Amino acid sequence: MAAGGSRAVLGLWLLAAGLCGAVAAGRSPSCHEVRTAFQLRQIGPLKLVPDVPTAESDLQICQHRAPTCCTKKMEESYQAAVRRERTQSIQALNFELKYMIVGHITAFQEAFESLLRFAENRTSTLFETAYRPMAKEAAEPVKELFTDISLYILGAETTVESAVLRFFDSLFPLVYSRLINPGITDLSEDYTECLRLTRQDINPFGHYSKNMVTELSKSLWASRMLSQALSLGIEVINTTEHAAMSRECSRALVKMQYCPHCQGLTLIRPCVGYCLNVMRGCLASVAELDTQWRLFISTLESLTNAIAASQELEMALSGIRSSINEAILHAQLNGPQLSATVDKVCGQPKQQEGNLSSASIVPVKEVTGTQTFVMAHTSLNNKRSSLPLKASKNDKSRSLKKISREFISYMKRSQTFYASIAERLCDGDLVMRDSSTCWNGEDVVESYTSRVVSNGLKAQVNNPELKVRGLDPLINNLIDKLQHFNQLDAEKAKLKLKRWGPRDAGSGGGRSEDMESSGDCDDEDGCQGSGDRVHTADILKEKKAHPENRNEPKPTVKKIDTTTSRSTVKSSSKHSVTGNGSSPALSPSLAVLAALAVLWHCPL
Repeated sequence: MAAGGSRAVLGLWLLAAGLCGAVAAGRSPSCHEVRTAFQLRQIGPLKLVPDVPTAESDLQICQHRAPTCCTKKMEESYQAAVRRERTQSIQALNFELKYMIVGHITAFQEAFESLLRFAENRTSTLFETAYRPMAKEAAEPVKELFTDISLYILGAETTVESAVLRFFDSLFPLVYSRLINPGITDLSEDYTECLRLTRQDINPFGHYSKNMVTELSKSLWASRMLSQALSLGIEVINTTEHAAMSRECSRALVKMQYCPHCQGLTLIRPCVGYCLNVMRGCLASVAELDTQWRLFISTLESLTNAIAASQELEMALSGIRSSINEAILHAQLNGPQLSATVDKVCGQPKQQEGNLSSASIVPVKEVTGTQTFVMAHTSLNNKRSSLPLKASKNDKSRSLKKISREFISYMKRSQTFYASIAERLCDGDLVMRDSSTCWNGEDVVESYTSRVVSNGLKAQVNNPELKVRGLDPLINNLIDKLQHFNQLDAEKAKLKLKRWGPRDAGSGGGRSEDMESSGDCDDEDGCQGSGDRVHTADILKEKKAHPENRNEPKPTVKKIDTTTSRSTVKSSSKHSVTGNGSSPALSPSLAVLAALAVLWHCPL
C-alpha cells in the first residue's frame, strides 16, 4: 500500500513536470504543454507547434530519435527568443548598477551647477557693486566664462586656460575704456580687437590671470575626470547589454532552454554545471572586462575621494571673484603705462564730445586715481566680508561629500560584476537546485558529469558545450577605453601631485614663482609677469594684411624691459610717466596709488 502510494505521488510529479510518463514508458510526449509554454512566452505564432508529436527529420539543434513536438520553424523562433531573453536577463542584472550611475550623474551635475551658479552670482555682484560703469557690458563675458567651465566639467573639448584667457580678452577693452580711460566713447570693432591683441601681449592683469588658470585647473580636473568616468560606465553597461551573440551561443542556449520542450518536458530545468558552461561560453568576452572594471572602480574611488576630501572645488570657484577683482585693480594701478603702450599700438581713441562742456570733463589721470581709490577701498571691504562658498541650511541639494560617499560605497560592491555575471544568470529559477533531476542537454539526469570550466576566454578551450572563437570586437574596444582611462587618470594624478604638491594650501593670489613651476600657462598665452611689455605693431600689421587668418599662431614679438628703461612715454591723456620708477617727487594721485598698493598686499 505504501509502495503503491509512493508510485502515485511520483506519477503526479512526473505529470506536473510535463514528463507524462514518457521517460518511464517510452510513450510519445504530449504537445499540449508545449503549445501552452510557447504561447505564454510569446515565442512565436501558435500555429508553428503541432498538435501531436511528429517524426521531424530536419531539426538542426534539438535532434532526438523519438517523435518530437518541435519543427524547424520552431527552432528558428527559439533562437530569436533566446537572444531576446538573454538581453532582458542582462538588462535586469544591470538595472540597479545603471540606475545608480545615471542617478549619480544627475546628482553630481546638479551639485556642480549649484556651485557654478553661486560663484557666477558672486562674480556678477562684484561688477554691480564695485565696477558699475562696466557691469552691464561685463555680464556676457562672465556668463560665457562659467558656461565654458561647466562644459569643461562635462567633458567638452575645451580647457580651463582657454576659458579664462578668453574671459580676460573680453574684459580688457571694458577695463581700459570704462576704468583706465573713462572718457573714451563706444569702441569700434577694430579698436576693440586691437585691445584684445594688446592684452595678450602686455598682460595688463599681471599674474592674477595665470593664478586663476592654475587654481581652477587643479580643482576642476577631478570633477571633469569623474564626469568622463560616469559616462564611460554607462557606455560599458549599454554595450554589454547589446553585445552580439554568436551562432554557437544561440544554438547552445536553445539546446539548454528549449530542446526539452520538444520532448514535452516544459518544466525541467538545466543542471547547474551545464548552465555555467553555456553561460560562461556565451559571456566569455564580457568576462574579459573584469580586470579593467576593477581598476575602473578604484579610479572612481580616487576621484570621488579627491572631490569629497576637501572643499578645494568650492574654494576655487569662490575665489574667481577675488581673482578678477585683484586683476582689475592691478590693471588700474598700471593704467598710465598701459595707456602709453596701447596708444603706440592702437592709436588714441576718440574722447567724449558734444553735449558735455569742457568744464565737466575730468582729466583721465584724475579719474583713474579717484576710481582706483574707490575700487580698492570697496575691494578691501569685500575681501574682509567674503565667506567661503558653503551651502545654506535651506539648500535641498545634497553636498558633494555625501553624494560621493554614497556612490562609491555602492560601486565598490560591483567590482566583481563582470566576473560573476554568468553565475548570476544561472542562479534562481533558471536551473534546478532542489531537485534530484535536471537537464544536461541530451536527457534528464540526476547530475551533470561533464567538466565545468571557469570564466574568461582562455578557459573556454575546454568548454564541452560550445566553441568560443575569440574576443568580441565591441568588448575589445571597451577594454581599450577602460585601460586608457585608468592609465590617463593615474598619469594625471602623478602629474598633478608633482606640480602642486609643494604649493602652500589656500585659495589666495599665489606666488609668481609657484606659477612658473606649474607649467599650466606659458608666455604665449598671456602669462608674463606684470613688468613685461611687448610691442604688438607687427601682429597688427600682419592682421591687417591677412584679416582672414585671425586664428593663425601669433608671430614672435620682441620684448622691451621697461623696468630698467629711462625713456619717457606719453599716455593717452598726454601725461608723462617716467620709466625708471625712481622719481624723487610723486604727484599726490600717484602717492595715493602707491600707498594703496602697499596696503593691498598687507595681511588683514
